Amino acid sequence: MKATAAVCEAAGRPLRFREVEVAEPRATEVLVRVTASGICHTDISIMQGKIPFGLPGVVGHEGAGVVESVGSGVTTVRPGDKVLLVSPSCGLCQPCLTGHPALCAVPALRWGGRRLDGTAVLTMDGEPVAARFLGQSSFSTYALVEERTVLKAPGDISDDVLAPFGCGVVTGAGAVLNVLKPQPNQSVVVLGAGAVGMSAIMAATLTPAARLIAVDMVPERLALAEELGATDTINGAETDDLTAAIKDATGGGANVIVETTASTKVLRSALPALARGGAMGLIGAPAAGEQVSLPVVQLIMGAMRIEGIVMGDGTAPFLQALMRLHRDGRFPVDRLVRTYPFDRIEQAMADAESGKVIKPVLTFGA
Repeated sequence: MKATAAVCEAAGRPLRFREVEVAEPRATEVLVRVTASGICHTDISIMQGKIPFGLPGVVGHEGAGVVESVGSGVTTVRPGDKVLLVSPSCGLCQPCLTGHPALCAVPALRWGGRRLDGTAVLTMDGEPVAARFLGQSSFSTYALVEERTVLKAPGDISDDVLAPFGCGVVTGAGAVLNVLKPQPNQSVVVLGAGAVGMSAIMAATLTPAARLIAVDMVPERLALAEELGATDTINGAETDDLTAAIKDATGGGANVIVETTASTKVLRSALPALARGGAMGLIGAPAAGEQVSLPVVQLIMGAMRIEGIVMGDGTAPFLQALMRLHRDGRFPVDRLVRTYPFDRIEQAMADAESGKVIKPVLTFGA
């Protein structure tokens, strides 16, 4: 099977559209014709060389599409099914067996670039191309993935809206609903009003939290955050003391803080604004090697906790619940999306990196 892929041949270079050869599905594999793919900052970080991944390679990990063919052992989907591509998992390790597939202990499924046996999924001019980035490599007209990376999706959610559920949406929503779990009358502060942050905001409106504060530097994003349920906003570009601003907005300290910016400067400012017994979820990943010193005694005495969050600790049932909420009008992911044809991927990435667009989504022709 031949496909057209946006190949990253070397860090810092523009993507090139190349014809690649997709391997035939094995027993547990599914061939998906990609119809839409969201763009995430993790994809951009790979291209910039900030995160290691084999190159030349194909990234993209917010894919949606239609099943083209399946291996002999596949039982959950069949050709013609509309599907969402999700985070890969082995199904056998301790996190998977205890209901935390996003924490799967087999990193090669996410970063290995090939099947676990070392064989290539994609080749170009007869040579292997790194693929299955976060289980997918959806910047291609076809993706060959494991069955556990495929989730059957409702036919009445448009593909461009469906695609972001696989990473940005589940990460932000899951951080709030699965991990941090705000309690009645508490305050929630979301640092960064990108796709992950906006999803956290929408999720927080479904909790009994009383105050929901969005922090960003772009007025348009803060305005949208208010439309999506934020009770207050803080423009980081207009405050010299973020710690004080958060304390003031929350009446003394935030019970829950969701950090999505990947800025250690923002993290340092927000940490002292946690209330006693508060919790901070870390989602945004700064460059490798960046560190933040922690006030250990204050954390212990204040009974505060800091948690790293991967993919919102999401599961298939959780994603299905989010889709139902969207269909019921209670989780308007469509408000975040702007579409671009696949051949405008460079523009879409530039708009994502600049913050001009919250969630760029590539669409693929029939």
